[in-house]
Amino acid sequence: MNSIICGVDVSKAWLDVFIRPSGVSQRFGNDAAGISALAALCRAEGVELVAMEASGGYERAAFLLLWEMGIACALANARNVRRFAEAMGFLEKTDKIDAAVIAHYAEARPLRASPPPKPEQMRLQALVARLSQVTGDLIVQRQRKTATRDADTIESLNEVIALLVRQSRRLEGEIASMIDDDPLWASLDKAFRSIKGVASRTVARLMAELPEIGHISNKAIVKLSGLAPIANDSGKKSGPRPVRGGRKGPRGILFLIAAIAARYDPHLAAFQQRLQAAGKPKMVIRIALARKLLVILNAKARDARREFQYAT
Repeated sequence: MNSIICGVDVSKAWLDVFIRPSGVSQRFGNDAAGISALAALCRAEGVELVAMEASGGYERAAFLLLWEMGIACALANARNVRRFAEAMGFLEKTDKIDAAVIAHYAEARPLRASPPPKPEQMRLQALVARLSQVTGDLIVQRQRKTATRDADTIESLNEVIALLVRQSRRLEGEIASMIDDDPLWASLDKAFRSIKGVASRTVARLMAELPEIGHISNKAIVKLSGLAPIANDSGKKSGPRPVRGGRKGPRGILFLIAAIAARYDPHLAAFQQRLQAAGKPKMVIRIALARKLLVILNAKARDARREFQYAT
C-alpha cells in the first residue's frame, strides 16, 4: 500500500491537490508550469503515487508530464470516487474536498500506478476515436439529407458529406498503415480476422480501446469489457445477474460483431442455437454471444503474442 498519496482534482484551468496523510493542500494551474510545480511538491513531500480522476481529457497533460518527470500516477474512475465519498459521509462537493477524497480512495482501494501507453498506442487511440466521430457525423448528415427536400440544403449537406467521406477514408488508410507497419499488430490483425465477420474496423477498435487483449485472463478481459455477469444474491435469494460497468466502446462493437459472426462461425452458431433452445431471452443471448466472441479473440491474441515473442 502506498503510504504517501497525492490526490488531484482536475479541471480545465486548475489542479487542486491534497496529500495524504500530511494534509498538505494546494492549487496549481493546469499547464506546464503548474504541473512542474506539482511535481516539485510531490518530490518534497515524498509522494509515492499521484491519483487523479479521468476528467474528459483535462487530466491528460498532467498525467503524461508527471510520468515524464518520474512521478508515478494512476487514474481513478470518477463514479467510483463519488460513491466512495458518499459512503464516507462527504455529501459536500468542492475541489479541495474532491482532492482529499481521491487521495483517500486511492489509499483504500488501493490504486496502482498505471504507466501511460506508448506513443504509437496513443496515436492509434486518437485516430480510432476520430474515425468513430466522423462516422457518427456521417450518419447524422445522411439522415438530415433524407429528411429534407430543399435543393440548397441538400447541396450544403452533400458538401459536408463529401468532406466527411474523404476524412473517413484518410483515417482508415492511416489506421491500416499503422497496423501493417507494426509486426505484432499485423499478427493480431491476421488472428482476429480469421473469424469471419470480424472486419478491419473491429480490429482497430479492439487494438485501440482494449490493448490488454491477449495479456490477461479470459475472466479479466470479460470484466474489463463490462460483459461479466454481476452477482446479485442474498440469503436464499438468487437474483438475475446483469452486466454493467467496463468499457462501453469495446462492449458495443462486440455486440454488433458477435451477431454477424454467429451467422458464419459454426461454434458461435451452435452456441446461439443452444441458448435459443433453452428459452433464454434475446438480451441474454446477445450478451452471451459477445462474451463468447471476446473469449475467442482473447485466446487468439494470446497465441499471436506468444508466437510473435518466440519469433523475435
